[in-house]
Amino acid sequence: MGLRRKNKSPAVLSHEFVIQNHADAVSCLAMGLLLGLMFEVTAKYVIIFITVQYNVTYATNDKSEHIHFYDYGPKDIATVVFYMLIAIILHAVIQEYVLDKINRRLHLSKTKHSKFNESGQLAFFYLFSFTWGASILTAEEFMMNPTSLWKNYPHSRMRFQVKFFYICQIAYWLHALPELYFQKIRKEDVPRQLCYICLYIAHISGAYILNLQHLGLILMVPHYLVELIFHASRLFYFSDENKQKGFTIWALLFVMARLLTLTLSVLTFGFGLARVENPDFSIAAGNFNVLTVRISCLTAICLTQAWMMWKFINFQLKKWREHIQNQIPKKKITNTKSKPTKREPNRANFVNGAAKLEDGTSPRIRKSKPV
Repeated sequence: MGLRRKNKSPAVLSHEFVIQNHADAVSCLAMGLLLGLMFEVTAKYVIIFITVQYNVTYATNDKSEHIHFYDYGPKDIATVVFYMLIAIILHAVIQEYVLDKINRRLHLSKTKHSKFNESGQLAFFYLFSFTWGASILTAEEFMMNPTSLWKNYPHSRMRFQVKFFYICQIAYWLHALPELYFQKIRKEDVPRQLCYICLYIAHISGAYILNLQHLGLILMVPHYLVELIFHASRLFYFSDENKQKGFTIWALLFVMARLLTLTLSVLTFGFGLARVENPDFSIAAGNFNVLTVRISCLTAICLTQAWMMWKFINFQLKKWREHIQNQIPKKKITNTKSKPTKREPNRANFVNGAAKLEDGTSPRIRKSKPV
């Protein structure tokens, strides 16, 4: 009997070892931070990573009720790091227990396998973020009063849900950077994914730091809905290529979301904040309502929306060309399968009403039988 070959485990701290065991290592690190809460010596340091910092409490006029608000500061970096670890753990759980099982049933190619994993992860995130963000908008009534986008600026005081939402958003998109290495993303896909990850980090962090949380939240919720429809449609497409109706809905909502983003941005920076401009630029007070900052923010948003529309138009043109190319072979096949026309006899083969063969001889005349 021949000896069975055993799969060698990767060397410790090698690339393959880190990729295979990164979720376990991150889980141990997060568990260690949670265990630090059990001891009084370490609790005061560990609490910075786990709970939201910079609490500001206000009492009502009769002092019977207290209202809690939150500022932002350098300690938020520690909180973002902890929830970035949580995002890495959740990413691994969804990948192993949901997406990998579906992939085994579908038997996708390597290219489709990578896109399926990307859309699966983002679909879970967009669904969660859209539901959470919509509940905050409903509770805070931001949509009912558009003037709240610039009224009483700066909005340096945040509710717990608003601040925690932004902390989780920044943590998720930061966790997506090491996931490019952990998930062995193809080299061709890295620039594309790196581009939109950095755009998310820059825009969400900018809204958080510049005290534009209300505007950022209102713009994120419809954008996440559109992206959710796109990635859900792509998942259905991979399971059955005939299911493409979702892409039509996504295309319509995509254009509407871009128009909504540009309209609210121009309304906020061009009209609302310009009327309540405070020339005293102050980082400590959280006042960034000056002309330079407003123009920079509006320019960044407009350029991003123009770039997204450019990518969208190119994507639609590519799909249209592929559709036309797929229709051309079908027309050729139908033409070749059409019945051949009957060939008319050559008039030159008939002499005085009698048919002649090619060699010039007349065909033999069959004698009629006597009746």
